[in-house]
Amino acid sequence: MKNFFLFILLSITISCSAQVYPLRTFTDIPENSYLKDTNNELPNYEGIWKGIWENKTILITFKKINNKYDNILKRNRDYLIGKFKVIDSNNGNVLFDNTTLPDEQAKIQGTRFRKEDDRYSLFYIDKDLCGATGSIRINFTDASKTKLNWQYFYRNEIISSSCQYYNTSIPQALPKEIVLTKQ
Repeated sequence: MKNFFLFILLSITISCSAQVYPLRTFTDIPENSYLKDTNNELPNYEGIWKGIWENKTILITFKKINNKYDNILKRNRDYLIGKFKVIDSNNGNVLFDNTTLPDEQAKIQGTRFRKEDDRYSLFYIDKDLCGATGSIRINFTDASKTKLNWQYFYRNEIISSSCQYYNTSIPQALPKEIVLTKQ
């Protein structure tokens, strides 16, 4: 009888636990599952990355978030977040800095690896720049994983009259394309 109860308890535990899928799963993933970094790929991206474009220096810090529930996709997942600081290379003035935001408010959040070209995709949304959004794709350019190719695809947004940049253009906080070097 004792073994029977242990069997029932084990069966319930297994049926209640989330099904785990690797990050590179390219099929539908059911709700309440876990998209996990089973191959430990995301730590290669963690750290501070630096690049220079249009007389600006950007420092981007990527951090891995583990087993976080996604309310939209209704599942847990591992992903990267990014926080950045942009400095005017000519005078040292800080143009943008969101490095002190809590992780939950990071303006750059990872989505997943792309099947088509093996790049990792991220999404950017910046409420401080009138809700500017875009998608980002990153991939390593060298075997030592110290160079990172960055592509940012800005999405044109409708700028309302309440936006501080209504009669001007929204400042470019992120480079469109750059190679970043790990610091």
